[in-house]
Amino acid sequence: MISYIIKRLLLAVITLTIILLVSYIMLRLAPGDPTRSDMLTGTGETVNSQSGFLTQNNSLREKLNLDKPVLTGFILWLGNILRNGDFGESATVEPGRKVTDIIAERAWFTIKLNLWAIFITYLLSIPIGVFSAARAGTLFDRSCETVLFILYSLPVMWVGLLLQAWLCEGGKFPIFPLAAMPPDPETLHLSIWEYQWQQLRHTVLPVICLTYAGFAGLSRYTRGSVLQNIHSDYIRSARAKGLSENRILWKHAFGNALITMVTLFSGILPSLIAGSVIVEYIFNLPGMGTLSLQALSSRDYPLQMALFTFAGTLTLTGILLADLLYIAVDPRIRLTK
Repeated sequence: MISYIIKRLLLAVITLTIILLVSYIMLRLAPGDPTRSDMLTGTGETVNSQSGFLTQNNSLREKLNLDKPVLTGFILWLGNILRNGDFGESATVEPGRKVTDIIAERAWFTIKLNLWAIFITYLLSIPIGVFSAARAGTLFDRSCETVLFILYSLPVMWVGLLLQAWLCEGGKFPIFPLAAMPPDPETLHLSIWEYQWQQLRHTVLPVICLTYAGFAGLSRYTRGSVLQNIHSDYIRSARAKGLSENRILWKHAFGNALITMVTLFSGILPSLIAGSVIVEYIFNLPGMGTLSLQALSSRDYPLQMALFTFAGTLTLTGILLADLLYIAVDPRIRLTK
């Protein structure tokens, strides 16, 4: 097991390096760069002199290794990380600030938002999927299938805007706030409990938007996996032994269907960033999704590369965790073979 994990970690390092190389090449080849995104200095003051702007422009290009060939620039960027653990400073989003500090400030909110969404998704989808498989062809199964199909088909952006129009301030039922989430409890003179309440009010609708599509898809996967196992020979043998239907359904049929659930789990960690880009943009939330859009629109290469590294690491970690969970689900699996 340990030798397998070491091999997988070495393979993950190679894979991540290739991912980052391809990402860096695509960024460099794309039109525009941080030196052409605006005419602002690092302090945000407009440079009036053309010569001053060119001097600052050249300085920024040298700092970001844009004056060097693409492969050389990538090697210098990667070497700086390996030597100092430094991903550099933001070029345009928050000029002069370390990108690791910016990501650390935003990451926890996105992770917390998506953890709630993942928890609710699995909490609802697994029982519905199992009971639909156990009652295949009944009115309950057909009703669930219709509702889940509709939910899976609804675009996230449309649902988010619809929830804002109906349930936010200015809508027909103004239950939730429309403005951006308060940044800091101290600046607003709020107690910790008041601030937590404000955070809760700002995150209910985003969690709904992050939950409904995954909930619909996972329910269908669960139903299909359980339905495939429920007609197997070992299920008929269990019934012949006189085991209760609940035990047959949850211990035997669902237990063997967990392989599919574990496979889907490998995509959960990278979804902590990718899944919330649109939702955070719609609800104006200070998370990783909004940060990714800002970095992309302003061509902030250091911040973009740090985000690519973070997302690639999460993806490879999710795949490794899924492989290890296979053993817990089915002891017959031997990864070393």
